[in-house]
Amino acid sequence: MPLEILPKIRIEKRTDRELIFTLTGDQHGIPNLISKLAIRKPYVSYAAYIIDHPLTSQPKVVIVTDGTKDPLEVLLEVLEEAKQYALTMKREVEEKL
Repeated sequence: MPLEILPKIRIEKRTDRELIFTLTGDQHGIPNLISKLAIRKPYVSYAAYIIDHPLTSQPKVVIVTDGTKDPLEVLLEVLEEAKQYALTMKREVEEKL
């Protein structure tokens, strides 16, 4: 059986202003990062992640925009930003070694 490291995404709801998706295989790390980066965008009016119960449910991420940008585009933008943060941090750690 292959080891599953990366979470899987399931879109629960998508409109022109709202995106709700579930991440399976992750508890707090990635959903927290996505919501924190998304809420910093001026066109995002609400971003959060919800876990009904930490032992029995998967995190849901909610991104709501003001309508000037598609929330799926915001998600892709945030994931790219997170990737750049990770690459920068990796470089800095490698320089210290």
